[in-house]
Amino acid sequence: MTSPARLARTIVRTTAVQPLEALIAQLPSSSGALAFVRGDDGLVGWGEAARLEVSGAGRFEAARTWWQDLVAGWDVEDDLAVPGSGPVVFGSFSFDEDAVSVLVVPQVVLGRRDGASWLTTVDGTGPTVHPEPVRRPDGLRYSAGRTSVTAWHQVVEEAVRRIRAGSLAKVVLAYDLVAAAESDIDARYVLAGLAQRYPDCWAFAVEDLVGATPELLLRRTGDRVVSRVLAGTTGRGADVAADKAGLAALLSSPKEREEHRYAVESVAAALEPFTRLLSVPSEPYVLELPNVAHLASDVSGVLDRPADAFELVGALHPTAAVGGTPTDAAVRLIAELETADRGRYSGPVGWVDACGDGEWGIALRCAQLTGRTARLFAGCGIVADSDADAEVAETLTKFVPVRDALEGVRGVRGERSRATSSINWN
Repeated sequence: MTSPARLARTIVRTTAVQPLEALIAQLPSSSGALAFVRGDDGLVGWGEAARLEVSGAGRFEAARTWWQDLVAGWDVEDDLAVPGSGPVVFGSFSFDEDAVSVLVVPQVVLGRRDGASWLTTVDGTGPTVHPEPVRRPDGLRYSAGRTSVTAWHQVVEEAVRRIRAGSLAKVVLAYDLVAAAESDIDARYVLAGLAQRYPDCWAFAVEDLVGATPELLLRRTGDRVVSRVLAGTTGRGADVAADKAGLAALLSSPKEREEHRYAVESVAAALEPFTRLLSVPSEPYVLELPNVAHLASDVSGVLDRPADAFELVGALHPTAAVGGTPTDAAVRLIAELETADRGRYSGPVGWVDACGDGEWGIALRCAQLTGRTARLFAGCGIVADSDADAEVAETLTKFVPVRDALEGVRGVRGERSRATSSINWN
């Protein structure tokens, strides 16, 4: 006879399914949509089996403890036993420790990895039979967020002045833009547009924060870890010769390479205590995306002691790519100069499974959806040689991916010189 305690235990079951394509298209509704997808691979989920909202300096450790305790009380039947199968929690952490971070365990997860596809359910919950149709937002109107573009220019100028005065070496500042539609914005529409246009990025959705990030903060697979560091940016152009020249200038720019070096050094310093082997490239490469290009470096290592994805992500955040150098001085300046609360923008976003494996990006090129409104975020890294006009232009360019996804624009090269058109910047 089964004991009452046994009856109370949650059953998580993972089974292989026929090969899945277009994972985002499997999401039955916009409400509660969860995703972390790159190309054909990744995870999507829906429903809510468990949830945690947490804040404070100890939010990563609190999430780790909560997740471990939760999984310890579950019975898991996993036919695949690969990263991302079995129980999974999606998370989106705030940039600042005082803001709220959110973790959600979905009732249903669909996954795909290296050609294998699977379905995970919690307590037998099955996929939705009658999904809601995807809705395109109509009547979009844009306006400046909490800061006008003129005020934003002044903020960048002040940051440059502080850096040249010796207060710090680098700071990353964020700016927001508001889009309003005539009806509620469907997260699946935005997600699908971003995933289609930027297949080399990680398209994500957690608690209505939707985006496509080119920056992988951390992938942990067993004792292997990797982080893709991006810092240093240039816009892309429709003219092939000019575009090629711009990419060469990016790779040779002392200013962009300085910004990139700070970011790589911060990631290497954070991972070094956990690893016995750590590979840090001496030279960056150029990561070409449809609308911008970045200096990139892939830092990889082998863990020398058990450390799950939560612990590693907590050690890495915030990197110099989203905060600055030195970290404490940069975070203080961000709090002083930025007039808009970042929320979960530029914080870690991703997933962890029961084994501690996971993938976490940095929440960039994203928007927070609230009913009919989307609050878009973008930012730029400021160093001593930064030019305020160029930094403001770069920030506006970074809005293009989410604007295109909202509007259903098909083209993705640098032809969108209208990035600032139809917006009231005053």
